[in-house]
Amino acid sequence: MTTPAASQPAAAASSVATHQKAPPAGASSAASGDEFVLAGRSYRSRLIVGTGKYRDFDEMGRALAASGAEIVTVALRRVELSPGKPSLLSAIDRSRYQLLPNTAGCYTAEDAIRTCRLARELGLSDFVKLEVIGDPRTLFPDVEQTLAAARVLVKEGFVVLPYITDDPIACLRLAEMGCAAVMPLAAPIGSGLGIRNPYNLRIIMETVKVPVIVDAGVGTASDAAVAMELGCDAVLMNTAIAGAQDAVLMAEAMRQAVEAGRKAFRAGRIGRKLYANASSPQSGILPSSASGLPPVGPYDIE
Repeated sequence: MTTPAASQPAAAASSVATHQKAPPAGASSAASGDEFVLAGRSYRSRLIVGTGKYRDFDEMGRALAASGAEIVTVALRRVELSPGKPSLLSAIDRSRYQLLPNTAGCYTAEDAIRTCRLARELGLSDFVKLEVIGDPRTLFPDVEQTLAAARVLVKEGFVVLPYITDDPIACLRLAEMGCAAVMPLAAPIGSGLGIRNPYNLRIIMETVKVPVIVDAGVGTASDAAVAMELGCDAVLMNTAIAGAQDAVLMAEAMRQAVEAGRKAFRAGRIGRKLYANASSPQSGILPSSASGLPPVGPYDIE
């Protein structure tokens, strides 16, 4: 996990290591040494985008381009593999994007492992997004089955990126067994509720030594910015872009939000204060005709 130049308000500052410096104005991520590093590979973009739910392949292609993403997820169990039929895989420029096959739709470790092996046999990628669902209504991950599948896949040499609850202990166990990152949900898949528990995310970032990627629940650009301001290493989303009224414009907004949130995190936000703190110097103020300032009492703030 990447660490900040100046952290969140004081509570988090003491527990997050500080070793980065803010880049010069106008510097790119690559030039400033702030690339997103995942399993030894470097990426300029910290936005990972899904390929489902678009109106057609043309809209998907334009949205992917507008997002600036370099990694795109593909639900392998939903890919049309019949000869002569339009295929999602043929609509993705693999010279431009790294495929991240995912195990969406799997409800057991066995099914997820089989799906990842199929992706490898098809020559798609050894990078896999592990997703084992425990409940069809909430689409929350099955932690026990996810841990079981991850253990096998890591041993077989896969680069495993597991979708998991925002449970610091589950994330720690996945990191300890060799997963390349952990991907805690911000809210239920496709809900658009935004980050429901930023405090757990902060604990996860303090606990694991691998990248933390927020996965699921982002609804709009401000949600993505908040995830990055918290210090998360990247954000993965699909519905928030594909389900927008203008998917291409939303993809651009998400790219800018991720970039802005990352810059804000590295810059280090000011602390929150209960009372005002004037931005103008207090020395040299002209005397007032009033007898003085009103007394300060316990009822100044409602």
